[in-house]
Amino acid sequence: MPVEAKSISLHDLSYAALDQLLTDDGVRAVHTRAIWQALHRKGVQDLAETSLNLSPPLQRWIAGLQGYSLDQLGIREDIKSTDGLTRKWLLSLEDGQTIETVRMAYKGRNTACLSSQVGCAMGCVFCATGQMGFIRHLRPGEIIAQALHVQRELKEAGSEAGLRNLVMMGMGEPLHNYDSVMAALETLTDPRGLNITPSRVSVSTVGVVPGILRMAKEQRPYSLAVSLHGSTNEERAELIPVSQRWPLSELIAACRQYGDETGKKIFFAWTLISESNDSPDHAQRLAALLEGIDAHVNLIPLNPTTGFEGKTSQDFTVNTFHKILRDAGIPTTIRQRRGIDVAAGCGQLKAPRLAKAP
Repeated sequence: MPVEAKSISLHDLSYAALDQLLTDDGVRAVHTRAIWQALHRKGVQDLAETSLNLSPPLQRWIAGLQGYSLDQLGIREDIKSTDGLTRKWLLSLEDGQTIETVRMAYKGRNTACLSSQVGCAMGCVFCATGQMGFIRHLRPGEIIAQALHVQRELKEAGSEAGLRNLVMMGMGEPLHNYDSVMAALETLTDPRGLNITPSRVSVSTVGVVPGILRMAKEQRPYSLAVSLHGSTNEERAELIPVSQRWPLSELIAACRQYGDETGKKIFFAWTLISESNDSPDHAQRLAALLEGIDAHVNLIPLNPTTGFEGKTSQDFTVNTFHKILRDAGIPTTIRQRRGIDVAAGCGQLKAPRLAKAP
């Protein structure tokens, strides 16, 4: 469960819940939008800021507000990659735990990679977050606050390109913290707030089957990214222990059902590890596994972590793997490596942890 805040965070509230709070306090609902935009479009960290020019009823409401707060993340570290396009922050939470958030710049746009948990329970052997173990879930407000932090940093830097894309690919397994993640994304994509286009949001999972099926049933508008990394269950279980709970056959069946019910393409991630899962046979088995699924495969050369001895595949091996999938008719991309020098790449996020969750 997420840790309970000392007070209720306004960032945790949906628009309807905020509207109800104001109404219960005798403030007309017409004022809700102004507070919502201050929180989620302007990203203010203090509702008492005079520059907001809020109406007198709202000023009086804020002055008398008790038991509520805003999620504010402390900056422990601010690290810029030598690539000039990637920036990573180690951010502290109210209870002293820390998470990492990454901003990646591209031509005309920026992408924020958000964390959904402190640590992770999935235990993927090549992932630094998995190596640190699970501590706790993040609340919706703690997820939202990461995106607002990136947006503020872009504004302060005078960036002409704003925050356009969100990827739930930071620390943690998003579908293990389903309710908080979906609540946060509903707020972040709300046109009255930060207004991120839902189709530009990606939710990544290592194969939490109930979460995939729930996304399909609820017709969530976000892209689904599924990490495979193995073409047989035995192969996959060596890298992703959760395969023992949700076998590969069950995962692929869930992906087929998701595609049938939503009509959406699924993005599959495959981390290439030298002499482990990068042979032509692996590529051919992967192509057979995905037959009939509207799929796009992202090939990710392994990023180094201190807790895993595997090696990155050679360029020739990566290119051969890529060609086999393309020849099989599967759209495939070799993911651009970004921020590796500051451990901001896929699978590299990790943060100091307290001895135990509070």
